[in-house]
Amino acid sequence: MSYAIIRNEKLTRAKAMGAYKHNERKTKNHSNKNIDSSKTELNYYLRKNELSYIKEFDRIKEKYNLKGQIRSNSNIMCEMVFTSDQKFFDEIGYEESKRYFKESYDFICKYKTLGEQNIISAIVHMDEDTPHMHLLFIPVVHTTDKQGNKIDKVCCRDFWKGRNSYRDLQNAYFKHISEKDFKLERGELVEVTNREHYSVQEFKQITNFENTKNVLENITLDLPKTPNIRDIKKVMINRDEKIENEIIKPRDDLIQELHKENISLRKELSKQSNTVEMATEYEKKHTQMLEDNINLKFKCRKLEETLENKEKKLKQQFEYETYKIDHQYQKIINKLENENNYLKKAIDRFKITVQKFISWVCHKFSYPSEDDLIRNFEKETYINFIIEKQLDLSKFEKKEKEDELEYF
Repeated sequence: MSYAIIRNEKLTRAKAMGAYKHNERKTKNHSNKNIDSSKTELNYYLRKNELSYIKEFDRIKEKYNLKGQIRSNSNIMCEMVFTSDQKFFDEIGYEESKRYFKESYDFICKYKTLGEQNIISAIVHMDEDTPHMHLLFIPVVHTTDKQGNKIDKVCCRDFWKGRNSYRDLQNAYFKHISEKDFKLERGELVEVTNREHYSVQEFKQITNFENTKNVLENITLDLPKTPNIRDIKKVMINRDEKIENEIIKPRDDLIQELHKENISLRKELSKQSNTVEMATEYEKKHTQMLEDNINLKFKCRKLEETLENKEKKLKQQFEYETYKIDHQYQKIINKLENENNYLKKAIDRFKITVQKFISWVCHKFSYPSEDDLIRNFEKETYINFIIEKQLDLSKFEKKEKEDELEYF
């Protein structure tokens, strides 16, 4: 996964002038070879400065009556850079990239109650390898003076007070950007890596790599052609040997010494050149490994989504089949219950009819008693007049138990 990157640099007046020239593209021949001038028109502002950074600082300081002792070498503003890797911006697209920088801008406006009025400039560069935003602000601290009056003071030291000030910044920024639905990881802390990070480009500048390469290509280790001492001796026969000892021989020794130093310097330059080339190669491999890691994570996420979809599909299918079977059984149960209710009503109606029929027969044929009639009927036909007694209910109960055992 890509990382949420935020970097901060404190600027003096001199440094602010350099930052202004770079950020505003005020020079034609850029020292940064990654700048594509044909894309510079794609750069855009979230807060546009009308004046240079120094003049904007002076204007804001006067307008809002900002206090603080400002010396020639004081850090008067901070420059933050917000970015991630190219993979991240390719995945989220142009519109989401704009939202990413807008959320980063809003974060700084609210960080330590800074206020948007103290933002000098915020420009997004789209003409380099990776989109990034340069945001410059005045480190204003809300405090009180000696009389207890509330004041706003320019003080870079107090704004970043505390050994964990940058750690707190990174944590707060990562929390903010994550809550805005950007899927990024927080970079490792300097305390964890225990190293100062230089990009290969920075390392090239530190080691003067390009100049070293030119020197190595043009350097020669051949000894300059000098007159042979023996030839000079032939000319110098019968002449004072002082010229040979004091002029020719010392110069020849010096040439030999310089030649040895030249070889030693070339070896040292070669080491530096090889170191930078190895660093460049490692950076390429590191970038490729990061891309491979991102691709693997993407594939894993896709597999997880596929498994989740299959699991959901099987669950839905199971629930549907279960519902269908339950529905079928419920239909049968409802049908049987309806039939059972109908039969109960028919039996009850039949009982009433039979009772009326018995009463009618007794009355019609002057039979002494209905009970006597029923007893004589049961005795002569061997049939119990009560219908329930004609049925062996225990057989039905036994059948129901067998069905239950078979089902489970």
